[in-house]
Amino acid sequence: MKQPAMFCLFIICLYACNGLTDTQQENRNQYELVNNWPQLPDSFPLGDVTGIDVDTSGNVFVFHRASREWKADVPKDPITEKTVLELDKQTGKIINSWGDSIFLMPHGLTVDFNDNVWVTDLGLHQVFKFTHNGQLLMTLGQAGVSGSDRLHFNKPTSVAVTPGGSFYVADGYGNSRIIKFSPKGKFLFQWGTQGKNEGQFQIPHDISLDKKGNVYVADRENKRVQVFDSTGKFLLNISDTSFGKIYSVETDTIHNTLLASDYVSTITETKGSNIIVLDSADVIQKKYGRSGSYKGPVCRYHNITVDKEGNVYVGDILDNRIQKFRYKKKG
Repeated sequence: MKQPAMFCLFIICLYACNGLTDTQQENRNQYELVNNWPQLPDSFPLGDVTGIDVDTSGNVFVFHRASREWKADVPKDPITEKTVLELDKQTGKIINSWGDSIFLMPHGLTVDFNDNVWVTDLGLHQVFKFTHNGQLLMTLGQAGVSGSDRLHFNKPTSVAVTPGGSFYVADGYGNSRIIKFSPKGKFLFQWGTQGKNEGQFQIPHDISLDKKGNVYVADRENKRVQVFDSTGKFLLNISDTSFGKIYSVETDTIHNTLLASDYVSTITETKGSNIIVLDSADVIQKKYGRSGSYKGPVCRYHNITVDKEGNVYVGDILDNRIQKFRYKKKG
């Protein structure tokens, strides 16, 4: 199949950019790991940090699994600890927490333009919408029942919400599809099947929107980001031989960049994650983690977000931690 000219130009630019040395990459905008962030109580049982986002004030919301460990056969009893945390953007101290005795296996978290908090649960096969303080507003899907029709999900992974309130769900581990709903939760349409071709997915693991309403999907096992318009029409593949499994994707609409996190491991070695920063032409601007001058621990970044200042936050499920990278503009 003949590729669109835009796609060919992207490939040329991408591979040209991949020739950058580490020194050349360091001359670009910097992301500095903030030590001693967040400041959580020593006794606090932070679990796998699977979802992370910022609200309109810049405070950080975290969805974690507390004492629950990942199991393919998900336990039927809810996690008794508080699984949703609101952290102060400066100190990382806990401002508020809720979400106890509700969830079985937390996954994605999104804060919308009105500061409502959306989460997905793999064990319950459900999507939830809460107020900023944890009051339940909407539930989609049937608790504990998987399916592939308009009323059911199969381990949904992520939610992306438009400024008008309509929203997309990445569904997910069991169904390789993206679904769009009205603001009131009415099914509108869906696209995607399992596979490697354009518009197919091998675990659509995360989802984000840009200013134009285009949909960016972290197609995890296919090691790429796929881009669609608001109707589900395929636009672009973003991929590179240096990418591991793409776990998360986030559009930085303030700085006109695209962020993604990947993960690489072998049977004998955990190589860890990269945070990948692409510019408005989808050309790699910077990579750090496995690459670059990053001096922190090896991590498995499950989810990524960015605030209005360009600071990056990631949730690590390798050692149950949250990292903040301060954005430092060069020049």
